[in-house]
Amino acid sequence: MAANLFSEIEYLKGVGKARGEKYRKLGIGSPYDLIYHVPRAYLDFRVHVPVCQAECGAYNVLKLTVFRKMPPQRIRGGLVICKAAATDGIDDILIVMYNNVYGFQALKEGETYYMYGKVSGNFLRKEISAPVYISANENVLIQPVYHLTQGLSVNMVRTNMRQALELMKKEPFETLPVNIQRKYGLCPLTWALENIHFPESDAASETARQRLAFDELLKLQLGMALMKKRSRRNTAFRMNSDLDISEFTSGLPFELTGDQKKAIEEIVSDLCRDVPMNRLLQGDVGSGKTAVAAAACYFASKNGMQSALMAPTEILALQHYRTLSEFLEPFGVKVCLLTGSLTAKKKAALYEQIASGETDVIVGTHAIIQKNVEYKALGLVITDEQHRFGVAQRAALAEKSDAPHKLVMSATPIPRTLALIIYGDLDISAITQLPKGRKPVQTYAVTGKLRSRAFGFVRGKLDEGRQAYVVCPMIEESESDLFAVKTYAENAQSGELKGYTVALLHGKMSAAEKERTMKKFRAGEIQVLICTTVVEVGVDVPNAAVMVIENAERFGLSQLHQLRGRVGRGEFESSCILITDNTSEECVKRMKIMSSTSDGFKISEEDLKMRGPGDFFGNAQHGLPPLKIADIACNMELMNKAQNCAKELLAADPELSAPEHKTLKMDVIKLFNREIVG
Repeated sequence: MAANLFSEIEYLKGVGKARGEKYRKLGIGSPYDLIYHVPRAYLDFRVHVPVCQAECGAYNVLKLTVFRKMPPQRIRGGLVICKAAATDGIDDILIVMYNNVYGFQALKEGETYYMYGKVSGNFLRKEISAPVYISANENVLIQPVYHLTQGLSVNMVRTNMRQALELMKKEPFETLPVNIQRKYGLCPLTWALENIHFPESDAASETARQRLAFDELLKLQLGMALMKKRSRRNTAFRMNSDLDISEFTSGLPFELTGDQKKAIEEIVSDLCRDVPMNRLLQGDVGSGKTAVAAAACYFASKNGMQSALMAPTEILALQHYRTLSEFLEPFGVKVCLLTGSLTAKKKAALYEQIASGETDVIVGTHAIIQKNVEYKALGLVITDEQHRFGVAQRAALAEKSDAPHKLVMSATPIPRTLALIIYGDLDISAITQLPKGRKPVQTYAVTGKLRSRAFGFVRGKLDEGRQAYVVCPMIEESESDLFAVKTYAENAQSGELKGYTVALLHGKMSAAEKERTMKKFRAGEIQVLICTTVVEVGVDVPNAAVMVIENAERFGLSQLHQLRGRVGRGEFESSCILITDNTSEECVKRMKIMSSTSDGFKISEEDLKMRGPGDFFGNAQHGLPPLKIADIACNMELMNKAQNCAKELLAADPELSAPEHKTLKMDVIKLFNREIVG
């Protein structure tokens, strides 16, 4: 079978079944996928040095003629070592390859090559290990370097890439009309794909990258817009705008801020429309998002509808349950808590209450989306810290009803530009004001030399009757990390915190153990909670007025800000002490940012600039399709252009159904794993 761009990758010349399986590990199933497997870097063979000038212990480019190949040697463990002697015309050098018989066989005696590799040895005898090489007759001297998997060499991928690009030339395609290319200063797509792999020059690779990054951002925008449109089908839960909620808002034990009032107005307005609400409620730690969510739940219950709030952890679910009960129960709105740790008997009783409509607001973890849970009239679905849930989990909650209204809450401040991308299918309400009476947390960054002074300050606060958190980084949740945290707690109890009641809280504890510990801490029976990032969200103890974060350099800025938000929740002056012995320029900069501002949105902007979107979210699944080329943090100008282009295309062709948009729509569907179809 002759290969074409969309045939199985195995049909590409020289690939076959075994290599095809290796390509599939990289997500490459066809020659079309292969041409979008862009290089992670380039090797520049244009500048080479003679053997005598090659720096030992460093990577060098050499121009060498192979004059003798030795038979491959098999040694213990199945390792194959291949050696060849080569010369630059004056000095000789030994070429050494490990377990790369294919690459060694391709070398021909008497042929000249450019080779890039690590040179070792001394003035008299040198060798180059595992070199990447190209023929000296090669026209393109800037060569791509790819992400590989075991069994695939860079030369194999380059050879197959050239074949895939030849297929593309026979079946050229373009996703953007010529007038759009001209308007946004973009090169043709097939030229871009050729020059991203085998660029004619540095300028050519940059021009190609700009086009492909633009395409990627455009597909992202188009996908989000189409998802938004899909979610706009009619809802069975249109609410009555004549119903008044002033009784609820005026009955709260505090005055709502202007931002909270505006967010409630926007949500109530959405709930009264024919199409389901799809809104993100963004607010800094302690900004009062739960009060806004409570108002939405109250309005839904007045309309005879149920609300469900899903939180990522039991601690956070319990916190929401307490707060919502406190706000809503006085108005006759019944709230229940459904989590995985409840007994089967308690769960069965709750299932009945939920199915009969006896319960108005259901709060819980992913337990609220299990098969057994049936709702009578689920009109409002709320997810908290949405980026911690997978796409499937979020969809499962919405599918418990017929096109319910959706509210997403996030206490992780995300720069508005990034929020528009990640939550592009949502409308956004932001709370930037802190409730009245809240005092900003004073933050200090110190080295380990001042640890004793820092704990002296902590003891002073404890003696005043306050409580404290000490956060230790347990990033991997591994046994060694857990041992380190437990050891730290034991040392603190017999050292700096001797005489005070201290307890440990970490992610490996059962839900019941965590709740017992938190209950004691809330009641004041525990003075110091030594914990991991399990306290990052949802722990609300107004009497806790000081936090110490050990090894602060191991946390991102946004995570430090989340942790800091656990103090300063009462009327007391609160402090956060960051301890780190890392004096690198980047770490010093991050500590200065934390010490100088308590604005979560400013911090998130800096965090994004410093770490990029991948690290910004860590391993959390934020639902954003993986971008191979575009860097959201650095491509904001390109992002704005892509947004304008997306609006332009959808205004002319709302479903991208025109023949000239066929390839573009296919790519959008592919990027979003078909989520936007139907």
